[in-house]
This record gives sequence, C-alpha cells and structure tokens, in this order.
Amino acid sequence: MQSSNHRLRDMEQHHPLLAAGVDVEAGSLAAGVMVGGPNAGHSAGNRTVWFIQDSCGMVCATMTWFLVLYAEFVVNFVMLLPAKNFWYSLLNGATFNSLAVLALASHLRTMLTDPGAVPKGNATKEYMESLQLKPGEVIYKCPKCCSIKPERAHHCSICKRCIRKMDHHCPWVNNCVGEKNQRFFVLFTMYIALISAHALGLSGMHFFTCIKVQWNECSNFSPGVSVLLLIFLCLEAILFLTFTAVMFGTQIHSICNDETEIERLKNEKPTWERHMRWDGMKSVFGGPPSLLWCNPFTGLRLRRLLVVTQGRRGGSEFSV
Repeated sequence: MQSSNHRLRDMEQHHPLLAAGVDVEAGSLAAGVMVGGPNAGHSAGNRTVWFIQDSCGMVCATMTWFLVLYAEFVVNFVMLLPAKNFWYSLLNGATFNSLAVLALASHLRTMLTDPGAVPKGNATKEYMESLQLKPGEVIYKCPKCCSIKPERAHHCSICKRCIRKMDHHCPWVNNCVGEKNQRFFVLFTMYIALISAHALGLSGMHFFTCIKVQWNECSNFSPGVSVLLLIFLCLEAILFLTFTAVMFGTQIHSICNDETEIERLKNEKPTWERHMRWDGMKSVFGGPPSLLWCNPFTGLRLRRLLVVTQGRRGGSEFSV
C-alpha cells in the first residue's frame, strides 16, 4: 500500500514514528480486547479485561493457584493451627495468608490485564490518511496481525497480537508481560518469593520442634503424612523462591535500564528516550515511590465487574 504521502512496509520491525505512549486507535487499547473474538476492540465506555485462550497457559496458571493453595493448606493446618503458641500462630498466619492473597491478586491482575496490545487490522488506508504523515515518513506493518507496529512493539505468536514493550510471554500467568501489566508481574514474583521464603522458614522451625518432641502432639496428621507434606512444601518453596527471585531481579534490572528482555536478546540499539533507574520505576509503577507500588488492587473497580459471554470462539470478557 503506497501513496504520495507515505509508504507502508510489511516488515517485522519497529519504527520511532509511533510513540509507545500514544494510542494508535482512539479508545481501542483502553477498551481492551478479546483474543480470538470477532472484534479487535470496543468502545471506551466498555472496558474489558484481557484473557488468553491458550490451553498450556491455562494449565500452568491453574497449577500456580493449586501450588499456592497447597502451601496455604500445609502452613495453616499442618504447622500453625496445631502450634501451642497462640501469638506465633497468629502473627505467622496473618503474615503468610496476607502475602498469599497479594500474590494471587497480582497473578490475576497480570493474567487479566491487557499487556498493551495493538489493535488488529488497523493498517487501513483510511486510518493511515488520518495520521497526517509527512512526505517520506515510513511506518511499519505487522504481516501477522495486519496492524501498524508502534516503536518497541513485538508480535506474540500465542497472543496473536503485537504487544507494546513486550518483555516475554509467561505461561505461568497465561499472558504476555508488556507495557500495561509489567508492574503486576513484578509484584507477583516478589510476593511468591516472599511466601516461599516464609514457608521454608516455618518448615525448618516445625521440623526442629517436632523432632525435639519426637512428633508427639506436633500435628493433627500422622508423622509420616506430615513429613511427606512438609518435604513437598519445601521442594516447592525452594523451586519457586529460586525462579521468582531471579525473575524479580531480572525485571527490576530491565525496568531500571528501560530495556525489555526481547530488546536485550536481540541487542537492539535504543532509538527512544530511555528512562533510567528511578525514572524507569516511576514510569512502570506510576508516580513517586509509595506503598501503592506494592498494591495489586490499584485501579480495580469491583462494583462494575460484569461477566460478558461472546460466543464459543470469542471466549469471555470481564467488564471493569
């Protein structure tokens, strides 16, 4: 598609013509999208929560919830409730359960938040004419989703969309990590690392106490069952702590250097104005440092939560 004013190239790369913070279609990104559905966007008054219909991702996300709830069960019913020290049980129970709720809330926000998808099929003649491009300016079109590709956007084969500032696609959250949900992914990795470390500490204390009293009145379960439950919890906690701590450090490093994982792997030279260190943190988490940075419920309005079904192929959306 070519005219006297502009050229459109079917190339899998980006161009600084479209800034990452500018919507390429009025209201469409703010409105959310439905993967696999007939429509790429909706009106701005019908904001929706993103959901990826990928079988592998949904299985991994379900496993994540199962493992967190398993840790809740072991910590509460095997270690804390049978403990004789009331304040020990209360303080550790309140801390662990609060962190677990924050971790699961962060997981949901990461999974159900549009990571910054570019609307499908917006590379039309009418839309490009509305951009009022200068003669000789070049924009790039993604041949896979037929959309104009903004700067720093990359196509995800699982989401089937171009994602702004795409860092990577994570099956454990069944979503891409991109411009609009990276903060929730960082919180998810942080809270999972914290509850994993807490569970390891509690397991060590429980083992020590039970061995000291030879497992008499140490748990409501038999010694064999308790040992098996604790061993599996420790293995889970070590695995999760290692993985999420590394991911948390990687994400913080990427944010402070304003460079996504894809850009680092491809060794892309920055053509954008980089937000380094605290400026990068502020751009991702929003505003100056505060406790709100650690709150995964920021911006969530539960009163307007409605479930909308859009046919078999369209999947489901959640109006927020």
